[in-house]
Amino acid sequence: MELGDQFLFFVMVGLAAQLIDGALGMAFGLVSSSVLLSMGVPPAAVSASVHTAEVFTTGASGASHLAMRNVDKRLFLRLALPGMLGGAIGAYVLTQLPGDVIRPFIYAYLLILSIVILLRAAGRLMPKGEVRRVPVLGFFAGLLDATGGGGWGPVATSTLLARGGTARTTIGTVNAAEFLVTVSISVTFFLTMGLQHLDVILGLLVGGMIAAPLAALFVKHVRERWVLLAVGLLVMAISLYQIGRTLLA
Repeated sequence: MELGDQFLFFVMVGLAAQLIDGALGMAFGLVSSSVLLSMGVPPAAVSASVHTAEVFTTGASGASHLAMRNVDKRLFLRLALPGMLGGAIGAYVLTQLPGDVIRPFIYAYLLILSIVILLRAAGRLMPKGEVRRVPVLGFFAGLLDATGGGGWGPVATSTLLARGGTARTTIGTVNAAEFLVTVSISVTFFLTMGLQHLDVILGLLVGGMIAAPLAALFVKHVRERWVLLAVGLLVMAISLYQIGRTLLA
């Protein structure tokens, strides 16, 4: 595929994916990866292309959330540093062997989290206190993001929100931390695979960078209950779809 043939298409994919990701703390990798996999791009190349684009989109998203004061700096460091380690390990593993075995269990976990988040949105469950093992969460979210092409936001955001995190700062912090995790993953892919699918990368990053400041502004001003409802429904839809696809495979 020559550069420019489907460039606008990938710009629109990146725009839509980043609007969702920046506003709800997840889905850039999932949306982009799903589109590329449906086009027959190999899984390792998909993850490498998406994460290379995400270096720029997550940088723009993180800076936008920081400017809107949506970032908890203490939570940022506890998530980002272990996430970088997990991401580097996951990226290396993906280039060596398939990462399909554990994914059904992860999506079952996300389905449970989606129910908890929806209960919070309905006012039926109000957990108190923060997640105690944030570095462990960051490590495994980074690991799954590299091997699954979109695990960072769903795992990190869903877990923190389910345990009582404030929607605005949770989403802003997870998006900001994702920049460092994505850099770690992308460098590992570059060292093991080189740079591929330049047209895909450029399209995704252009669309994503346009959407990033709009999404950060959205999450700052929308009521938390509606954000929780949207996150819960999105995570439930993602997990049910992936579980169904695994069972039918």
